[in-house]
Amino acid sequence: MKKIILALLIMSSILSGDVFDKGNTSVGIVAGSKYSHGESYTIVGVGVDYFLVNGVSVGIGYRGWFGGNPDMNQLTITSSYYIPLSQKFRPYIGGFIRETFVDYDKIDDKNYESYGGRAGLAIAMSPNSYMSFGYVYEEYGECIFNDCSSSYPELVFSLAF
Repeated sequence: MKKIILALLIMSSILSGDVFDKGNTSVGIVAGSKYSHGESYTIVGVGVDYFLVNGVSVGIGYRGWFGGNPDMNQLTITSSYYIPLSQKFRPYIGGFIRETFVDYDKIDDKNYESYGGRAGLAIAMSPNSYMSFGYVYEEYGECIFNDCSSSYPELVFSLAF
């Protein structure tokens, strides 16, 4: 994992532009784990955001939940606003809608929708990369496994070009 982060930092230093400027595209990676509904999952994902105007992005992302039963795949549409308080540190707020595809070993598959908000702090690491640390609140369209909502921390590394 350390080698991957080092490679991403090196790649970000050779790109050009300001990370939150209009017209930039950022690609972020997500990796983590979660214990949910009696199962342990490894979560891997990628997201792409496009800055419509300075500090405002819209994007799409994918996350796969692996290692537990059922397997889950998520498609998310996001929008975020990075508040321009300083060049290096940018608080952010955003919203999202998500479709989750659940695979119960090919029996009784179920999809569900959710929506939510997120907030945190993005730290520009170079003119072309940033890390964001934040918190997410997610509300499900219908209660899943007796849960109607969840909240969790997020950590994302993004490269902009």
